Amino acid sequence: MPITEERIANECDITLENLSATPEGRQVLTCIQCGTCAGTCPYGDYMDYPPRRIIALLRIGFIEEVFHSDSLLNCVACYSCMAQCPRGIRLTEVLLPLVKEEMFAKLPQVPAELQTALQNTLRYGNPQGLSPRKRTDWIKTTEVPIRILSEDPRPVDVLWFVECQNSYHPRGQDNSRAVAKLFHTLGVDFAILGNDEKCAGECARLVGESGLFDTLRERNMGYFQKYKFNQIVTGGAHAYDAFKFIYPCHGFNYPLEHTTTFFAKKLDALKPKLTKKLNYLVTYHDSCCLGRHNEFYEEPRNLLRAIPGTKLAEMVHNRIISRCCGGGGGGMWLDTYYKSKGMERLSEQRIKEAIATGADVLAVSCPYEISRFEDALKVMGYENKMVVRDIVELLAESLGDN
Repeated sequence: MPITEERIANECDITLENLSATPEGRQVLTCIQCGTCAGTCPYGDYMDYPPRRIIALLRIGFIEEVFHSDSLLNCVACYSCMAQCPRGIRLTEVLLPLVKEEMFAKLPQVPAELQTALQNTLRYGNPQGLSPRKRTDWIKTTEVPIRILSEDPRPVDVLWFVECQNSYHPRGQDNSRAVAKLFHTLGVDFAILGNDEKCAGECARLVGESGLFDTLRERNMGYFQKYKFNQIVTGGAHAYDAFKFIYPCHGFNYPLEHTTTFFAKKLDALKPKLTKKLNYLVTYHDSCCLGRHNEFYEEPRNLLRAIPGTKLAEMVHNRIISRCCGGGGGGMWLDTYYKSKGMERLSEQRIKEAIATGADVLAVSCPYEISRFEDALKVMGYENKMVVRDIVELLAESLGDN
């Protein structure tokens, strides 16, 4: 469904109490109880309350039952149920966040790893629990100059929202250095918020912590309104979703791109600069946010095909039926919880498919996926057979000495 001003206005104040009085709520109640949502859910076998059952209880007024179960912690917000619902019900966008919010408020105990990540995000603005003053330390290792708006507040064309994983995690910083190099090569006028930037908060919202999301959103919106820029570009797939679908309820009206789509639109200018042959056999993992939720399927593949010497090998599950890495909706901080329930990590399931292609490189476009898949490769003993690289890293490598 297209993002329109009317849709934004309709959705900003939806609650469970007024759900049935909204167009979205009436659509929810058209559920035909086919069970596709449970069948397509990667952790559906472990859910006491898959979407179909939630809707059935909602219809008869027994929705409170769901709030007293931790079942929805198994939802990693992969958008599979929404993408394949025959009625087109926007489960992951509308119904599940509302129910998760109520469930989260009543949880007797939040899993320790998740609780730590959420507390860190509230206190430090990032789930890693690192000092906000260190958010820009990675800039010291870049080859190109990067302007920080708090130090130089002149208007800029592109406000680059770096996000937490790409600011603090060593492999995420590889991504950031690659993006900066590509921006510089293309002559993009860009700047970052620097230490003022906070987590966009989307995964906190989708696990049920709406209050934390609101706090982060208010802080980020304050800085967006402080500076003048023409568009926002982010490499965070979850940040992209937050800015596109949720922040507009609170005044966000800026042109927005993910780094993948940004560079895909500039491919005519970029391609002549990709002079180094990489000679990799690459398989691409479709991010749930960028793929199923936003239908960016061809943009990342077009970028990969533009790299000299690169060949693509598709996994069995790709595009709309791609399997999830398990990091969304709070899943990034629930691996220990899932293991205690005897659940196989989704990242390991996906690695089995990637290895089966015979590819040298598993290409991704979401910061969470690098660390999740690299860890899965090590756990499964495949670290010498495949490497994980973000698409922007591959592009930057192909630039050679440009």
